[in-house]
Amino acid sequence: MADLPTLKLVEPEPGRQRRRPAPRRSARARRVVAIGGGKGGIGKSLVAANLGIQLARSGRRVALVDADLGGANLHTCLGVEQPRLSLSDFIERRVERIEDVMVPTGVERLGLVSGAMDQIDAANPKYAQKMRLMRHIQALDVDYAILDLGAGTHLNVLDFFLLSDHGILVLVPEPTAVENVYRFVKAAFWRRVRNVVAVYGFEEALRAVLAERGYRSPVEVIVALREHHPEAGATLERELQAFRPRLVINQARTAQDAELGLAVVAAWKKYFGLSMDYLGFIEHDDEMWRTVRARRPLLLERPEAASARGFAVIAERLVELDEGGGDREAPR
Repeated sequence: MADLPTLKLVEPEPGRQRRRPAPRRSARARRVVAIGGGKGGIGKSLVAANLGIQLARSGRRVALVDADLGGANLHTCLGVEQPRLSLSDFIERRVERIEDVMVPTGVERLGLVSGAMDQIDAANPKYAQKMRLMRHIQALDVDYAILDLGAGTHLNVLDFFLLSDHGILVLVPEPTAVENVYRFVKAAFWRRVRNVVAVYGFEEALRAVLAERGYRSPVEVIVALREHHPEAGATLERELQAFRPRLVINQARTAQDAELGLAVVAAWKKYFGLSMDYLGFIEHDDEMWRTVRARRPLLLERPEAASARGFAVIAERLVELDEGGGDREAPR
């Protein structure tokens, strides 16, 4: 692959080993990470599986949860046989704890909760079922719980994305995929807006502003709301600061592909007035394709592959965000 930007944060400085304290144990998952993007076939499951392996190998305790309800395939990406118990058993209350359906993956410190397979209703859980599932995921005694979301902008997908500590968007450098990721993040944004105004009782204030001048950019909506209803505008603006998606470019073939992440981040800031973190890119690599065909994770089968370096960078940046590293510099 020619002229790709240099990957950073992979190797420690010469003569110096990067040491990190052992992850502390907690009463709940330190972080819930949702992998989404709207479009199918962009590699969400591959990113989830290999990111989980990378974090587990760095000493973190990780639970992979196949939240693609009704279309589960994360076990295949991990090279694990379809477990006897799945998320269906938890959603339908055949088991009481989500830990009861977690199975080992063969990777130390990495467990798998396989997706719902046998019940159509499990693909469309009711609100109470969804919230119970999320509470149990948040209560897992792990450092990271990684959710592999389904395709599309269904409300269940958006809600899992919004309820997570980190919502990671996977984007392949193709025009249709770019359109879909914008559609997904825009839908997630407005879903969060509606949730916030409902909680604080500002529905009428927002409805009046939208009706007055019609649809405008989110930045203009918040400005107008702040002018006409200062409390509602200030509250919405404050709450939306917590909506900060992360971005990963998958299958980057050129430097331009890798730099697409910077353009998406800039467009998001301009149109939505909010920040987005570009975590890095994964190179297009025939080894990735071969490991998929072999039903083996890339990081287990070909850890030396060029595409494997991207997962090291992405995991490192994610950990640094959680450990107080603040905004991360985009890859160059």
